[in-house]
Amino acid sequence: MRRFFDRLNIPESQWMAASNATYKCGIRFPNWATRKGYKSYYHPFFSISDNATVRAFAENVAVRRDNFDVQAHPDAFFVSNYLAKRKLAPIANPNAEYQSEYAYHFDAGLIGQFLKEQAVERGVKHIIDTVTEVKQHENGDISGVETKGSGVIEADFFVDCTGFASVLTSKTLGVPFLSYKDVLFNDRAVALPTALDGDALASQTISSALKHGWVWKIPLNNRFGNGYVYSSEHTDADSAEKELREHIGLGDESVEARHLKMRVGRSATCWNRNSLAVGLSQGFIEPLEATALMIVQDTVENFITQYSNGGFTPKYRDQFNSKINLIFDSIKDYIFMHYKLNTRNDSTYWVENRENQNVSESVTQILDVWDNGGDLLAELKRQGSQLAYSPTSWFCILAGMGRFPRKPKKLKPRIQVNDANEIRHFCESITKQFPDHRDTISSMHS
Repeated sequence: MRRFFDRLNIPESQWMAASNATYKCGIRFPNWATRKGYKSYYHPFFSISDNATVRAFAENVAVRRDNFDVQAHPDAFFVSNYLAKRKLAPIANPNAEYQSEYAYHFDAGLIGQFLKEQAVERGVKHIIDTVTEVKQHENGDISGVETKGSGVIEADFFVDCTGFASVLTSKTLGVPFLSYKDVLFNDRAVALPTALDGDALASQTISSALKHGWVWKIPLNNRFGNGYVYSSEHTDADSAEKELREHIGLGDESVEARHLKMRVGRSATCWNRNSLAVGLSQGFIEPLEATALMIVQDTVENFITQYSNGGFTPKYRDQFNSKINLIFDSIKDYIFMHYKLNTRNDSTYWVENRENQNVSESVTQILDVWDNGGDLLAELKRQGSQLAYSPTSWFCILAGMGRFPRKPKKLKPRIQVNDANEIRHFCESITKQFPDHRDTISSMHS
């Protein structure tokens, strides 16, 4: 997203103010694990400035995997976590030596409106209409779309942004949909807004595990967005809404909940003939790691590159589809790992997730190397071209969920480890270079 707006030469102060956006330092995951000391962990965004603490974290993890009692929880090792805890913005003061990586929270409807206005100003013709029929050439390519008010709109190339309906890709071109239901059980969500609590403004997403799924809590400038992502095979819509209301303390029935259905999986290919599926029409992975817009951007940028190189040449289209499919499948594996590593026993939902045997070869190898004391970094590098997430992210989830040998032994004097307290003091000292989140956002609006 940062790269996207930089290329458009649109400053943060402009688009963030227009969409009630806030900064996102990372994601906290409470209640996914039950082991003492590992009931919550934080997945940070990290930059080159974090190299020293990342190395210290990996070194301590290696000692803890050898069953020695040493601090190896990721929370202790990342400046990003301390910024989020103190509700600071991840924008360092001028001349600061440390630079933080970050993302955003925003109102999707408002940012869509903002981008539409930007596109129209730059020459895009925007038509609001209803498609009644998709027309095709004799060879199967799409020739145009029949609309209620504008007649037939013809083009050389089409972008399918018709959501889960996938009107061009699935219904017209007949491209198969490959479901992820065997590994990602969640197919429903219910969402409710709540008021902000106090003057301070949070700068992290919280993804809390509940009985049949998990709840997001996203801070915008004007409200919290809350939503319960759950499995319809394990609970129903009314029960899910009740559980969400209890979790967020919202008994006011006048605040209406939005219930959503999700089709989790991907199209077998997203570039087909003269049509490119983007967004929900190409596939969807539940929003646990907020990857949907990243996939959209990767799809568009990779398409531009491949089309520029070879046009409609099947070779370049196949290369593109293989790359996008790999991104989808590798993100699916990382999301699945959250469920595979859970240690909850309060519902069949969590037990079935943990005991799920529909495990990809990639995940199987990562778990095998981790559990048996192998060189995880070497394994992750070996799989590098197939992984969407960095080695540090894999270390964070495995360590953060507490997948370590139980009853660790007392540390031996000859074993060198990094002092977590020293690292904590270092991280806390760095936070002095960063401003208050609320003040930073308010300055954009003023």
